Amino acid sequence: MSLIHPFKAIRPHPPHAADVSCPPYDVISTTEARTLAEGRPNSYLRVIRPEIDFPVEVNPYEQKVYERAGHNLAALLDSNVLLEEDEPGLFIYRLVRDGYRQLGVVCTVDAAEYASGRIRKHEKTRPEKEDDRTRHLDISNVHAEAVFLAFRDDAPTADDICDVLISATTDRPLIHFVADGVTHTLWRVANPETFQSLFEAVPDLYIADGHHRSAAGGRIATERAAKNPAHAGDEEYNRILAVVFPQRELKILAYNRIVKDLAGHTPEVILDRLQTIGSIDALSDGVDPTPESAGTLGIRLDGRWFRFTFPPESIDHDDPIASLDVSLLQKRILEPLLEIGDPRLDERIGFVGGIRGNVELERLTETDAWAIAFSMHPTSMVELLRVADAGEIMPPKSTWFEPKLRSGLFAHRFETSEESA
Repeated sequence: MSLIHPFKAIRPHPPHAADVSCPPYDVISTTEARTLAEGRPNSYLRVIRPEIDFPVEVNPYEQKVYERAGHNLAALLDSNVLLEEDEPGLFIYRLVRDGYRQLGVVCTVDAAEYASGRIRKHEKTRPEKEDDRTRHLDISNVHAEAVFLAFRDDAPTADDICDVLISATTDRPLIHFVADGVTHTLWRVANPETFQSLFEAVPDLYIADGHHRSAAGGRIATERAAKNPAHAGDEEYNRILAVVFPQRELKILAYNRIVKDLAGHTPEVILDRLQTIGSIDALSDGVDPTPESAGTLGIRLDGRWFRFTFPPESIDHDDPIASLDVSLLQKRILEPLLEIGDPRLDERIGFVGGIRGNVELERLTETDAWAIAFSMHPTSMVELLRVADAGEIMPPKSTWFEPKLRSGLFAHRFETSEESA
């Protein structure tokens, strides 16, 4: 059973929505955030990336930086750029990019379900990033960004949920604007109980994106409960802000790889070694190197594109991790041939979101900074769910969801400053 809850949303007044909204904190660097927020005093980046309000030499993990996030959010509310709903509600969030639609429900979910494994994960969190988001929550008392969740297409009420999602978008929306090629639209749900009842028949939810935010929300719930002698379990700090999408609505792009050097080998040696691992063919100019199926790679080396195929009979499809293309690449090529040990720690490897395409891989390998690039076939939602159900952890940078949630459209105050005191 999956429980979803209405909440008193903090959201933009409609005329300010486009100006306030911004990319999620974890897809841009501090330098990029400074550039995007320049000349935009109402940008939500000042809430999720508050270090941009300080000189570059200031440590972004200082107490005063996190305090600035809460101050900036309060300022946006005081100036009526943002409003805070008087009554709890659910919302429908639609994203459209290049004709592709994604429709989900904005709600809060129980941190207890994350702790028990009913909200399933597939990634390992990094301690420093988890600590950062936990401090951001702890000091601001607000879930400033939502976790990106999914439910399976074979859930008992999946079709019914999809139907009511569409039905809920027939009224005039609260917010509608275009940013970075994506159309964002938000509606308030007239009958939250309908959604809540349908989700009770959904066995599990799955984290698509936002593992660090989920972990931070879980930690805050545990800490606040321990400090509250009258803890009852229905306090807002027990809940995590989320947008929940049907599996069928989600689109995963490839997360491509680039490596700085050839570990002392020449391109000719690399090509010879690759022939002992699988089959490799040079592509003619103008041929799209994007892999058309799992088990294949596009490889950019020495100014040329190649198509590489792992021997199908060598892939253990019963193993949800070993059969992933990102695992095959790591275990059979990156580690033994290019000496990339732990891709989480090795500074010789880089990751390029699939939205940037093969053109970006070509550009990077034309410089002296990167020697070889791998164009990947995207991990599928079926593979992601299979890994999560097995209780396994995917290799790092296995999925790139697109379009991404826009930050600044909704936030959840899980405890007021007075309650915290």
